[in-house]
Amino acid sequence: MAAHPPKTKILISANKRLQNLKEAFEKKYGEAPLFYAQAPGRVNLIGEHIDYCGYAVLPMAIEQSILAAVTVNDSKKIYLANTEPKYKDFTVSSEDIEIDKDNPQWYYYFLCGVKGIQVSHVDSGKGFNMLYMFFLLFYSAVLLPVVLFCSKCERYIGTEGGGMDQSISFLAEEGTAKLIEFHPLRASDVRLPEGAVFVISNCCVEMNKAATSHFNIRVVECRIATKMLAKARGLEWGRLLKLSQVQTELEASLEEMLRLVAEVLHPEPYSREEVCKVLGITTEQLCTDLLSPNTQHVAQFKLYQRARHVYGEAARVLRFKSVCDEAPSAPNGVQRLGDLMKQSHASCRDLYECSCPELDQLVEICLQSGAVGSRLTGAGWGGCAVSMVPTEKVESFLKSVRELYYTADPRRAELEKHSLFVTKPGGGAAIFLED
Repeated sequence: MAAHPPKTKILISANKRLQNLKEAFEKKYGEAPLFYAQAPGRVNLIGEHIDYCGYAVLPMAIEQSILAAVTVNDSKKIYLANTEPKYKDFTVSSEDIEIDKDNPQWYYYFLCGVKGIQVSHVDSGKGFNMLYMFFLLFYSAVLLPVVLFCSKCERYIGTEGGGMDQSISFLAEEGTAKLIEFHPLRASDVRLPEGAVFVISNCCVEMNKAATSHFNIRVVECRIATKMLAKARGLEWGRLLKLSQVQTELEASLEEMLRLVAEVLHPEPYSREEVCKVLGITTEQLCTDLLSPNTQHVAQFKLYQRARHVYGEAARVLRFKSVCDEAPSAPNGVQRLGDLMKQSHASCRDLYECSCPELDQLVEICLQSGAVGSRLTGAGWGGCAVSMVPTEKVESFLKSVRELYYTADPRRAELEKHSLFVTKPGGGAAIFLED
């Protein structure tokens, strides 16, 4: 695993996006960039909402990316700008960084990285001039050389993520998806079968996971489910935080964990009082030890549903990789992968409740249009679906989805150009120096 993103000298004029970014940077700041950073967009093929539970995920970087042009200044101020006009310029002293978790803005994601550096006592007294160029809907941050450190920086915006985004941003390689495992962090190549491509489609519902409590509520529910399952089996539940830790302690299979969930947890939502009674804790301890700042208001917890999704999705990830490993000899490999994607979406929709009506509609249209599998990807509650489409059906698939989902709605039709596209596994983060 490389300690830093690769640094490559490049002829800027030979790359239209870099050339446009350079010109915009020079116009804004009156000097040339010192370097350029590139971070790929990414799509999780399967394994949703399980990285923060300790389970492996299976994403790939895609060809679409963001670019940032950077130089250093001596003013101790950070100047952030974006080529997309709707994202307003922002200036802040490098010695006075405040991140408002209740009002997340685009520039806070960069400042999370700076804050992480400062907390780690690394010299960050210099200022920055930075100009971002977004492509499509994806963002990622090339801030620090250590993947796990980057994932921790996201906590400053209030999101208790698991590290998948940062990991695939750094560890991606062209031509292959990755099985990313945590504790310890490691990545394995997953060669996708021939005969199908992946298509990304945006449902045109925006969801900023840092701006709502949806994401962190799921994290908290999984944390409480961990404690309940551990206590039911006589484990030292106080020190366990992730559902994967219960499986490890019990030396159980994922199938056995699913049976345990059915045995120990009930489908009806748990009240605060019931959680406290089962665990033998006070309401104050629940709020202090188990709930996060933006989940203090939650009165009920769907522990059975969340745990069932996590253990089931973890098993689907392993089956997905197994089918890919068998290719091209695997009989009906593409269809089997598609079936796993469909099961994943159903679980996200029904058990984890992280979909939305528009995403469900889009997934159904994708399946009707010829996809062998389709599912939401990312945090959910909006955003994108990823579909696996037989190569020979791609053109008819795109035409059908365009007509059935985008053209019929004026707002979606306006966004369609950047909302529906074929992609393939791309490379990871990189730093470019002008040759």
